[in-house]
Amino acid sequence: MTSLAITRTNAGPKSQTYLFGVVLTIALMLMQTMTASARGASDSFADLAERLSPAVVNITTTQTIAQPDRPAMPQVPKGSPFEDFFKDFLDQGQNGQGRKPRKATALGSGFIVSADGYIVTNNHVIDKADEIVIELFSGIELDAKLIGRDIKTDIALLKVEADGPLPFVAFGDSDNSRVGDWVLAIGNPLGQGFSVSAGIISANNRTLRSGPYDDFIQTDAAINRGNSGGPLFNMDGDVIGVNTAIISPTGGSIGLGFSMASNVVSGVIDQLKEFGETRRGWLGVSIQDVDAEMADALGLEKPSGALVSDVPEGPAKEAGILAGDVILNFDGKEVADTRGLIKQVGNSAVGKAVRVIVQRDGKTQTVKVVLARREDAEKSLIVPVVAKPEVSKQEALGMKLTSLTAEIRKQLRLKDDVTGVAVVTVDEESDAYEKGLRVGDLIVEVGQIAVESPADVAKSVQSAQEAGRKSVLFLIRREGNPRFVALSLGS
Repeated sequence: MTSLAITRTNAGPKSQTYLFGVVLTIALMLMQTMTASARGASDSFADLAERLSPAVVNITTTQTIAQPDRPAMPQVPKGSPFEDFFKDFLDQGQNGQGRKPRKATALGSGFIVSADGYIVTNNHVIDKADEIVIELFSGIELDAKLIGRDIKTDIALLKVEADGPLPFVAFGDSDNSRVGDWVLAIGNPLGQGFSVSAGIISANNRTLRSGPYDDFIQTDAAINRGNSGGPLFNMDGDVIGVNTAIISPTGGSIGLGFSMASNVVSGVIDQLKEFGETRRGWLGVSIQDVDAEMADALGLEKPSGALVSDVPEGPAKEAGILAGDVILNFDGKEVADTRGLIKQVGNSAVGKAVRVIVQRDGKTQTVKVVLARREDAEKSLIVPVVAKPEVSKQEALGMKLTSLTAEIRKQLRLKDDVTGVAVVTVDEESDAYEKGLRVGDLIVEVGQIAVESPADVAKSVQSAQEAGRKSVLFLIRREGNPRFVALSLGS
């Protein structure tokens, strides 16, 4: 702003004085605006912490752990006086019975989400607990019972009975949270009691590879052991995350804390409250992300969507979805990748009829699928049945291949009704090796055409080359798990 004043050298003395005053005033106003914008909050978090703390609770759990009947006898010379000493010592107080179980305690945090006493925390806080005690901000302790839990998101719902209505907080929309926003964490770190820490959102939509529904908010607000299950608040006082994990070489906070996003948690809590369990939608497909080479091999404009690698018995198969289809749109929303599709399907109601847009053979088509329940499907998945192959050997794209003989089936532990072509060797300098293909892998499809012999593989590769493709798509199975791999056809 000073340079702006200096540039106006053609003004007279009075004009310069007036201009300098105006510029200085504007500069001060801009500085105040920038400072307020950078803070995004008042100079103190005290009012917010005072308002929110009564809805946060400390959680103490007790678990009974069985003890071995008797510790091992130390190695001492037989007949030594120490033999009788240690025997008497180990037998002392046992009276011929096993040792008494011991009780272990653990600490965590949680927060009240309704006046009638529903409390949210992490599942790992209360897992295997025999007793759960809640300490309110007022110091009152209440016994809690477990309403339901969800291992996949590490969320649990508890309930306490109080003499009157309890203070509670509400979930906010975590999708509106932006990197750089101020956040407040309240909990029970290291058993020190109610404690507040502040920071900013460092990143959104993080995954810790802990489950299919990972959607973590990363924050530099101090989170330590005991903070698990506690709330992460925005500056409006809404819960936008549940503090779940930290990354640390020391076990203490180094500014890498992770909170499960509220938009995931709130849906889980609604189901736990209504059913005592989760009831997620299930499409019935195995999927994988589409990379650039796969997109070229499939004729896609860009690497997006979810590539279907397997379709067991279920809703998708009944609707006509096939392995090799690329799911582009689910229930009116574009599918960016597998994480997005899993989240969309899981958040959908069981029994809902949805429209799914897929690309197949270069064309898009819409299928209508009635979703089943994922939890039921996980208990019994059926493997598709295919026909028997012929026997032959050949080499393709740096791999030596063979049809499935009785001996190879035995080595790979394959059933008689499984078809494909087995990989015998892989050149370590080949694209196939670089993409992860290994000896013992089973090639099921090449160019989205089923193969039953090495000759089928060579034919599909040749067809792709003649069509001017830069790569060809292989469907591989390893220990029964399918995945697509795009192999380069060279120049």
